[in-house]
Amino acid sequence: MARWVAGLDGCRGAWAGALIDLDDPARWRCARFPRVIDLLDGPEAPVCVGIDVPIGLPDRVSGGRSADRAARAFLGAGRSSVFPVPPRAAVYAGSYDEAKALSRAHSEPPFAPSIQCWNILRYVREADELLRARSDLVTRLHEVHPEVAFFRLNGEQRLGAGKKGPARAEGLAARRALLIAAGLPAAMVGSPPPPGVAADDHLDAMAALVVARDIAEGRAEPLPNAIERDSYGLPIVIWAPAPLSAPLPAPQSVPLAMRS
Repeated sequence: MARWVAGLDGCRGAWAGALIDLDDPARWRCARFPRVIDLLDGPEAPVCVGIDVPIGLPDRVSGGRSADRAARAFLGAGRSSVFPVPPRAAVYAGSYDEAKALSRAHSEPPFAPSIQCWNILRYVREADELLRARSDLVTRLHEVHPEVAFFRLNGEQRLGAGKKGPARAEGLAARRALLIAAGLPAAMVGSPPPPGVAADDHLDAMAALVVARDIAEGRAEPLPNAIERDSYGLPIVIWAPAPLSAPLPAPQSVPLAMRS
């Protein structure tokens, strides 16, 4: 019997998705999904999905969500893409100005979301509305963060090159090598992104998939270890892959096309 797991990463108004069968890793699929539910209720019906979006929205934020603080502490000193998530009321604001005002009113110390944060809150609302409407999905959909995942897969060291900018090719190649070393099929990691999906989102979805696999196998690490819940009972936790000391599937060689 197939046991599918999956990863999701937001991309241009939709979701980059990656799925694999734990019982037969040669069976995998990457696709662009218009909605989160299209993957969850799709033909594979994955038992565990890692998604790069905040889950669990406090009504009032004191110093940031516990999961965000734990993830930044895990990553250590230096710039991080783990942004502070505003309070629930701000997430559902009708405009950016309203979101800033509501965030300041419900946070201590007061803070306002950046415009970059505001632009992705539609993804946050989609996941939040889905989980509040479908409580059966709470045990299947889990918050992850690609930077946390790749940091762990890289021996808890930051990657030398980013996934955008002038060192993009080097950064993407390093991420592909880490995904293969983590046990994903080389053919999957080397596959072209689905139409409408950028190369970095394609790889981030696979990083989310690695975490989902480790959650399903009981090897993933919660950040923080003591998991809070919001007023709707949704967990406030970012999951990291299993430590590298834990057994991993045998890595496959990197295809020649990916070595340049």
